Amino acid sequence: MAFFDIKGLVNPLSTLKQFGNKPHTVEYPKKHKETAARYRGLHFNDLEACIGCGNCSTICMNEAIDMITLADIEGKGGDSGLRPRVDNGRCCWCALCVEVCPTGSLNLTKEYNYVTKDADAFLWTPGVDNPEGKDNLSFTSDTNTSLSLFSRVPMPEMDGKERVKSFAETMLYYTEEAAREEASRCISCSLCTEVCPDHMHIPEYINAIAQGEDEDAIRIIYDNNPLGEMCGKVCTRRCEDVCALEVRGEAVAIRWLKEYAVGRASTAEMLQEIVSPDIQAPNGKKVGIIGAGPAGLTAGYYLALKGFDVTIYEGHEYAGGMVMYGIPKYRLPMDSLNKQIDYMKNIGVKIEFNTYVGKDISFEKIYEENDAMFVGVGFQKPYDIGIDGEKAIGVIPAVSLLFDVNNGSTPDVGNKVVVIGGGNVAIDGARVSRRLGADVTIMYRRRVADMPADWEEIEGAEHESVEIMPQTIPVEIISDANNRVKAIKYLKAEMVSDGKGGRPRPVPIEGSETIMECSTVIGAIGQEADYDFIPDEFRNKMEFKWGKMLVNDDLQTAIPKIFAGGDAVNNTADAISAIADGFNAVKSIEKFLMK
Repeated sequence: MAFFDIKGLVNPLSTLKQFGNKPHTVEYPKKHKETAARYRGLHFNDLEACIGCGNCSTICMNEAIDMITLADIEGKGGDSGLRPRVDNGRCCWCALCVEVCPTGSLNLTKEYNYVTKDADAFLWTPGVDNPEGKDNLSFTSDTNTSLSLFSRVPMPEMDGKERVKSFAETMLYYTEEAAREEASRCISCSLCTEVCPDHMHIPEYINAIAQGEDEDAIRIIYDNNPLGEMCGKVCTRRCEDVCALEVRGEAVAIRWLKEYAVGRASTAEMLQEIVSPDIQAPNGKKVGIIGAGPAGLTAGYYLALKGFDVTIYEGHEYAGGMVMYGIPKYRLPMDSLNKQIDYMKNIGVKIEFNTYVGKDISFEKIYEENDAMFVGVGFQKPYDIGIDGEKAIGVIPAVSLLFDVNNGSTPDVGNKVVVIGGGNVAIDGARVSRRLGADVTIMYRRRVADMPADWEEIEGAEHESVEIMPQTIPVEIISDANNRVKAIKYLKAEMVSDGKGGRPRPVPIEGSETIMECSTVIGAIGQEADYDFIPDEFRNKMEFKWGKMLVNDDLQTAIPKIFAGGDAVNNTADAISAIADGFNAVKSIEKFLMK
């Protein structure tokens, strides 16, 4: 018997009550539904803020991000020139790429709909394909929410009042725990490697430190830098200036981590055991090197590894050039530098000390007895200050003061020293004078922000009670009846725009003339090379410009057998650039002799 199903007849009628309710869906794009505040939609990238580090591409587990070049983006120091492109077909919108973006340029928007039949159109370059996205950002990161670590592990150092009492090293350096923690901040973007003159393998050795592989870090450093510990103490560290983390925080302490790693080898013998260099058999070729500074030592080291018979001629008692005699021992202790040089001597680099070329041995003799030469002399000849009265007793070039102190002397600078200049040499002269017991004032004609000295050195001087007087123009050194310094006359300056957007220039303020009593004036406005050791018959064949030796891309002078590098060639005049020249010269000399 069939039963009439009244429930089945009535149930469909019950849906009529929904006619008055609002729908759960919307007609898109006719109507738009507001998304949540932190909704993870399509990407947007601020192309100007982006530095092309590639951290987003590295972390993407779906391999949805690659780095591409754009026609209107030009790479420069600290910017690879690349920009991220997102495959929206692969992306799962996890937002890890946003969380690790060191600059905060990459974000997600509230846009979530994109319909097309063209599969290739899902490859988006954020910021290019959706410039309007900047007005609809949703998921962003800041320094508090980012997965990057923006704060540097502090470097311990002696108190300023204590360190002026001696020439003891001021930096106390990282412990193993601190070094591992600091190294773990590196995102391995390699922007630092590109800007380093020597193109050191920076992310590689930092990652080795982070993983507890200190000996591997040393070997990586020595692949193209035999003075890693020296660089770890005094390098100008341009690599840190382009660190991706510095955009919103503090750069990784690249220099100090290098010092930590190589400093783990306490002796030359331990260093040799760890590096365990592959020394090729003698190839019968001889190379003479003039100057045992960073360029000459680097060239000598890698030439010796390649089987060349190398002799370095050094005019002083110790190797290191301006690094040895121009950098105070509170920054670079002698035992540290000697350890690195002793290691080089152990692997076959010969150094003839106290041998001035042109005096103790002729330039011609070195040229004739070697298959190639490398000239790596530094800038040791100071410029005159260029003001009245500078011939008075008590006017000392900063490089002469530093040389004397590093050579074991204790010059009497009196109780009040005025230093003229704003570079690292000026700062060194000032800080050394404080250790010699004087009150010190630095006079610099521009603003403190314009000083070419390393900011850490400026800060160190201030902590040691060195007074810095910016916008100050010395005009005359006043001497007593015995022609000894007793005061300096100066004018205050105002910074005036050049009207073209360039650096403002200091202009003396009328009526601001002032006299300051002092016992010593130290000039530190620059140095130049002394080429007197090169005979005229050679010098006339070589080319010079603005005090520099001109070389080709192979660091080869106009005399094919003679190569050159370091301060006398490059325009940066720092140790790492000299090391880079020495390293590159090895490849050129090998090509020249072994062809």
